[in-house]
Amino acid sequence: MVKFSSISSIKALSIGGAAALAILTTPASAAPLLYDQNITPDIIFGSGNTNGAFTVDQDNGIELGLRAKIPFVGTTHSNGDGTYSYSLAEANPKWNFDWTVNTDYNGATNNKISDFTYRLGIDFDPGLTTDFLEFDPITPNAAPLFVGFFDHSIGDNNTGNGAGTEAGDALTYQTLIDGNNVLQQSWRHAFFPIHPTRTYDPAINGIYDVYLSAFDAQGQTLARTEIRVFIGVPEPAPFAVMGLGLLGLGFMRRRKA
Repeated sequence: MVKFSSISSIKALSIGGAAALAILTTPASAAPLLYDQNITPDIIFGSGNTNGAFTVDQDNGIELGLRAKIPFVGTTHSNGDGTYSYSLAEANPKWNFDWTVNTDYNGATNNKISDFTYRLGIDFDPGLTTDFLEFDPITPNAAPLFVGFFDHSIGDNNTGNGAGTEAGDALTYQTLIDGNNVLQQSWRHAFFPIHPTRTYDPAINGIYDVYLSAFDAQGQTLARTEIRVFIGVPEPAPFAVMGLGLLGLGFMRRRKA
């Protein structure tokens, strides 16, 4: 069986009940992903949001986390391998992906949020391939999608549940990312209606990938996490298929011993 180290790349699926295939080629980070994790220090955005069920990479003193969630009710159907499954009824009209950055999760580096750059990839293709909207979701003016500042919740390793600070202007935002190491947000596809061919239809089944990476000043990847979300489609079990151009492939479960 051929194994690959990442879930973000070319997908193949059938919505009508046949097997789903995926060719997974994105390079893995140095550390294995951790599944169904609490993130450090807690969920600091909003109120009443519980920790847990995150797919996490902890590398170079940085902790990046992603999870898929049904908002308001807080349902997180994790499959324990970096994938999340929801029925079409649960996900319609919306599901969120929660994402988190901690640049000094173990208190060993004193790195701040603004010491790095970032890339978030949001897949808008429910079918055979990925169609990523990719941008830096943190650094001001780093991408044409946003200018000035974001409404992320920001804090440090001592910030309690729901106690993050949100900026109301660009100067405050820059001050917050210069002086803190934790940043969190909860978004969904409907927040990004920026291109006529890149839309999300909540009424159809599909598979969607989301990834989050952090980079140093030289553009080297320091940490990366990624998830796959099954909407109305069962998660395929690992299997091998031989012959006639069919490639057997397994969903690489990157775990710590």
